[in-house]
Amino acid sequence: MISRRIHRQFLPAISNSRSFRSDAALEAISNAIEEKVPNLVLYNYPSFSGAFSALFAHLYHSRLRIPSLILPFSSVVPFSVKDLCLERFERCYLLDFVAPKDFAATTTDCEIVCFDHRKSAASKLGSVKKRFQVNVDVDKSSSKAVYEYFSCKLASSEEESLSLLDDEDRTRVESVLDYIEDIDLRRWRLPDIKAFSFGLKEWRSRVNCITNPYMYEQLLRMSSEDLIACGNSYFSSRVIDAKRVLKQNKVLKIRLGRGFYGECLGMRADGNHELSDELGKLLSLQSAASGLRPIGAVTFMQRNNLKMCLRSTDDTTDTSEVAKAYGGGGTCCSSSFIIRMDEYNEWTAKDPT
Repeated sequence: MISRRIHRQFLPAISNSRSFRSDAALEAISNAIEEKVPNLVLYNYPSFSGAFSALFAHLYHSRLRIPSLILPFSSVVPFSVKDLCLERFERCYLLDFVAPKDFAATTTDCEIVCFDHRKSAASKLGSVKKRFQVNVDVDKSSSKAVYEYFSCKLASSEEESLSLLDDEDRTRVESVLDYIEDIDLRRWRLPDIKAFSFGLKEWRSRVNCITNPYMYEQLLRMSSEDLIACGNSYFSSRVIDAKRVLKQNKVLKIRLGRGFYGECLGMRADGNHELSDELGKLLSLQSAASGLRPIGAVTFMQRNNLKMCLRSTDDTTDTSEVAKAYGGGGTCCSSSFIIRMDEYNEWTAKDPT
């Protein structure tokens, strides 16, 4: 594949994998300019929508044998317009982010094509010049928009027999895109979406095409079923750990708001706060079985503060009313707040004052 060979040729070894504006990346840009590569592709890192968008850009240019340079773009250490020498490229794709202010201010003839799905994107655009093609859709993830864009672009090319994805890959990749969109748009509606999200996190360090030359092949092989299985396996192990911790520690009756919000079961989890979610849900079930409110209260020290996390497995129970009353917040089934030690003692006292 031409695009891949050019990409590797332009990217020498990098001594610091976290440095995006590195000497190696700048050298890659210089080499691309020298070879008169027409298209520059920058994708949002470490976004999975950005990584899959880069994959589709890579496949498109490879199918048509069009040279391109693809680089991760980090807002932490961003490239400047001067670094990129945009006037030497015909087109620059910004995948999963909109053009920074210095892009908009430049007078280059390079066509800039942006894709983003965030509601804040439109406000960042400011005055957009004619050479900008901006694609912001808050109802569609950037990766899906880029997928459709390059699929249509390839279909309209003279090479009629080409498609962006093979039949074998299409169903698998599109399923992954559905799940990523569910996360990007903060819907969290698809089955096992939380397990998928956790399984996906394991890949975050691998979506840098500079340090991982196999990124495209790995993304193509990614399966939503495998990611869900990975997430579920992890969650199952955490529940086992939580049950062990719960068995080894004393369970207390908690008078929420000194009894104003009823009573539930709780425990101290100092040293095991990473299991607070699982512990809270187990306590919620025990609390309901004991005739108390279906809420689990997990308390631990965090940066010299006493933090209480409330969890409920009952959809009709709102834990956030308690948290908000004490300066915290959250959702109906999951909330937290900082509580004073003297107040906590009142909530756990057998003979409250």
